[in-house]
Amino acid sequence: MTDVKQALEQKAAAKKEQPVKLTKNMTIVDMVKALEPEIRRALPAVLTPERFTRMALSAINNTPELANCTPMSFIAALMNAAQLGMEPNTPLGQAYLIPYKNKGVLECQFQLGYKGLIDLAYRTGKIQMIQAHVVREFDYFEYQYGLDSRLVHRPGTGDRGEITFIYGLFKLNNGGYGFEVSNKEDMDAFAAKYSKSYGSKFSPWADNYEDMAKKTVIKRALKYAPVSSDFQKALSVDETIKTELSVDMSEVQNQSLIEEEKETLE
Repeated sequence: MTDVKQALEQKAAAKKEQPVKLTKNMTIVDMVKALEPEIRRALPAVLTPERFTRMALSAINNTPELANCTPMSFIAALMNAAQLGMEPNTPLGQAYLIPYKNKGVLECQFQLGYKGLIDLAYRTGKIQMIQAHVVREFDYFEYQYGLDSRLVHRPGTGDRGEITFIYGLFKLNNGGYGFEVSNKEDMDAFAAKYSKSYGSKFSPWADNYEDMAKKTVIKRALKYAPVSSDFQKALSVDETIKTELSVDMSEVQNQSLIEEEKETLE
């Protein structure tokens, strides 16, 4: 699909006008207005540009640093949330827009939240139950994989101690099930290695560690579930930075992140 920049340039050329350029000095309302044809085309039918603008203002109100991100990365990340039907950067924990310094430029990264992932899983219509829990040192916990797999967790009472394990499980409508377990040390190592914004004060790992750990084990468990292609496409936009708009944001290429130049905001 033609990206926004090309579409605007072509439209301007046809009218012998200058291409529309987004700048940090523009207000969110101005940006949405400048891109309204493209935004309107890419938005779900139930969401208007006006509602999209309110979502943008709410996200910036909750995380003011988003206003300093490149305009298109912010708009694209917000579009990811809009197409998935999720409110970003709210106590609902469905999705997050995160300021991220990539190759010296502050851009906006989209991340699914734990509750957003669960919502997407239930939308497939194949999941009867999906849960994730943390295990603490004074809980009773045992599990085993294999043909005789089992998972038993009895939470302790009172002070349950520190987190030792995190697990996610699902049960299908046809009775099939699966689960995934991670110990705390492995989860920390995974987050540090694979989460591009890990270590940033804006990362959901900083304020919502348990939810992000639960999201991780659920994603691992669902690898064994017969989920739909739409669910897989939704997962593909998780932890991405994009600078184009499309009626299907999963088709837009993710911005490359150079590890040796990776820098998160402190």
